[in-house]
Amino acid sequence: MFWVRFLVLALLSQAGVTQTSSSPTHASAPPNPTEEQPPLNTGSLSFPWSHLRLPENIVPLHYHLLLHPNLTILSYIGTVRIELQVQNNTNWVVLHSKGLRITTATVLDQNLAHLSDQVLPVLHNPTHEQVAIFSPRVLTGGQKYFLLLEFGAELGEGFYGFYRSTYRTSTGEMRTLASTHFEPTSARMAFPCFDEPSFKANYSISIRRSPAHTALSNMPVEQTVVLDDELMEDRFAVSVRMSSYLVAFIVCDFRSVSATTASGVKVSVYAAPEKWEQTHYALKAAVKLLEFYEKYFNISYPLPKQDLVAIPDFQSGAMENWGLITFRETSLLYDPTTSSASDRLWVTKVIAHELAHQWFGNLVTMKWWNDIWLNEGFATYMEYISVDTTYPKLRVEDYLLDTCFVAIGRDSLNSSRPISSVAESPTQIKEMFDTVSYNKGACVLHMLRHYLTDQVFQIGIMRYLRRYSYSNARNQDLWDSVANTCSEEEFTSGGHCYSNSQAAKNAYLYAGEHLDLTTMMNTWTLQTGVPLVTVARQGSRLVLKQERFLRTTHPSDPAWPSLQQGYLWHIPLTYRTDTSSSIHRHLMTTLTDSVEVGEEVGWVKVNVDMAGYYLVHYDGPGWDDLIQLLKDNHTALSFMDRTHLIHNAFQLTTAGRLSLDKALDLIGYLRSESHTVPLLQGLAYLEAFYRMVERMDIPDVTHNLSTYILWYFRGVIDRQTWSDKGSVSERRLRSELLSLACHLGDLSCLEQAQRSFTHWLDSNSTLSLPADVTETVYSVGAQEDSGWASLLHIYTLSLSETHKHKILSALASSRDTNKLHRLLELGLEGEVIRTQDLDSLIVMVARNPRGHHLAWSYVQKYWSTLVDK
Repeated sequence: MFWVRFLVLALLSQAGVTQTSSSPTHASAPPNPTEEQPPLNTGSLSFPWSHLRLPENIVPLHYHLLLHPNLTILSYIGTVRIELQVQNNTNWVVLHSKGLRITTATVLDQNLAHLSDQVLPVLHNPTHEQVAIFSPRVLTGGQKYFLLLEFGAELGEGFYGFYRSTYRTSTGEMRTLASTHFEPTSARMAFPCFDEPSFKANYSISIRRSPAHTALSNMPVEQTVVLDDELMEDRFAVSVRMSSYLVAFIVCDFRSVSATTASGVKVSVYAAPEKWEQTHYALKAAVKLLEFYEKYFNISYPLPKQDLVAIPDFQSGAMENWGLITFRETSLLYDPTTSSASDRLWVTKVIAHELAHQWFGNLVTMKWWNDIWLNEGFATYMEYISVDTTYPKLRVEDYLLDTCFVAIGRDSLNSSRPISSVAESPTQIKEMFDTVSYNKGACVLHMLRHYLTDQVFQIGIMRYLRRYSYSNARNQDLWDSVANTCSEEEFTSGGHCYSNSQAAKNAYLYAGEHLDLTTMMNTWTLQTGVPLVTVARQGSRLVLKQERFLRTTHPSDPAWPSLQQGYLWHIPLTYRTDTSSSIHRHLMTTLTDSVEVGEEVGWVKVNVDMAGYYLVHYDGPGWDDLIQLLKDNHTALSFMDRTHLIHNAFQLTTAGRLSLDKALDLIGYLRSESHTVPLLQGLAYLEAFYRMVERMDIPDVTHNLSTYILWYFRGVIDRQTWSDKGSVSERRLRSELLSLACHLGDLSCLEQAQRSFTHWLDSNSTLSLPADVTETVYSVGAQEDSGWASLLHIYTLSLSETHKHKILSALASSRDTNKLHRLLELGLEGEVIRTQDLDSLIVMVARNPRGHHLAWSYVQKYWSTLVDK
């Protein structure tokens, strides 16, 4: 108890009464009661609040947080002093806390004087993860107070809150660090706080550590105080106003590499000491991308530094904590000797995503989690805009279609949800971080950008970011900003705003029609699903019909009418014909519509370059016309249009709306295709069919299909080299093709892979394999007992998580179910295979036809354990 009291006195001695915008000033500690007072009688008190969301009668202004983690006993203690603005008279302060031991609660007035000599009761509501502190003296509306809490907790075993992580050095030494992950509702697991995005506040954070460790937080260290030979205290600068989920702190022994942007922001990348060499690419990318965003948004990055840290144990890809972004190691570290072209692209995209969040999410935050897509959809889309500009050779545009295809895969199920959905409980909130928020959100923004033009879109989001800086926003605020509308008091005559009577509509002219942007975009964000537009030629007109696309329900199903009831989208249609190179546009706002195309038109391709988030079905001879076009002159359509046609055809086949013969006829031209993206799209569907048949264990059908695929793609397979040469797209194609060829049993592929594996083993794994084919070589080598055992041994020693991921995938490709079972056991133990990789391991085993049922049985058997982990 003395230790806790010492921390309180230290905190109060180094932080006096402050305004939320100023640095703390030093003052002596307020007088404490001279003797221990009995607690108030709590028998008559009941928890004063029954809602999941906190009351708004008290607003936090400034947190003074002092933490002392002990990495030996794996626990920590701390104090937090929260400056509060009371809106209405009350005796209660209700805030969030989960799993914390709150030992003392005190309410102070503006002069830091105690309001009560008695020990204040702390009531708990574990179901809502809330605590309530009762003050016998009324807290007066319009006044400021301070809530002082002493608390402690264990460093978490999972991946949320303030948790422990470990890594092993090359000599076998196990080292421990402590890190945080708070989004969406886990700041309350680290310290008592108002853990909702709209309760933005400033933070003054101090962390105690040993001299052997480094402490990091959102802001740079302002002062370091030596307390004794074994203890130091880092006091960080006051943060900008931000939401609690963006607070972060780390205590570790990592090394870093640093550089400075053109505007003077210090960028640093941290990693475990022996992985320091893998940080250099991330630093270069982070500097370049941060400079891009400052120019694109025309808003300076508001902090003096930006740290990027590779955490050994990390559940998601990365977390955008303001000024201290944390990453899974595979999302930040790049080893040129073992990382492939796809690995490099992944690292670049994740860094771009998290840096975009420094504006979308951090500077402007959604009002509530139902609009998390305003954070995640924008950050996902900005990956493509930023990387396309800063790293054009990565050809990131090739991957945007995949992002939208994944979204459609989820959105075409009846179990999908609107982009903006109701979410109240922590569980519901976590479920919002899904394909719909990320992928669909990005694709809807891509459609909007193409609809309004790049310039209008960019100006609109700049206006949105400026208007709501350090504040919170809703869906409607974005549409109003993009549509250039404002309230009456914001009206200007300079063309930036319109009068209040026009606030619902913008003045953009699109295809001769005035656009109600809010009404249009609400059909995409407040409505479940993805539309299917059916196109039919009737003379000189193109007849259009829209409906909700469902892969799992056919129009002949009795439930079909009810599943279509009430669905209507405002669809920005685009189309091209053989008679003009122009892109034609039409806004479809009704269930049926038509446009004039002319009698002389031969073929029509709707949804040019898939700029719109909708599928297209061509009725009558429409598909035949396009199939013939691809056979005669496939380059008449862009590679995106060709890829879009392949995707649409097989989606319609899956839904029973188009025959498989027609879809296969469509990809018949692929032997003439030279572009990676449509080739991979067609190949992916054939591979999916093969794996489906393979799981059914029908040997003759499996053999015939593999023989057909190898014959069909023989030319492009034979052109591949076992190297890392070529563009990123060419290297991606090589990796995918050779992997499939070996999986299908192609003799030349298997022989080359086995030779490479043998040479690699003979060199004691010092020989560098081409990174793009490493996983294929390992997968072939893993089919023999000695090869599998060698790979597992090397997996335990490797210092590259990217390399380990390739090895794990190869180990999971074994046809020996005993080996697959052993892998799953190792994943559950969490020592050799980290718990963070368990979900990936289960997927890898399930993809193996020999592991399909094994993985399912494993998930059923250990369901409760998996949920706990």
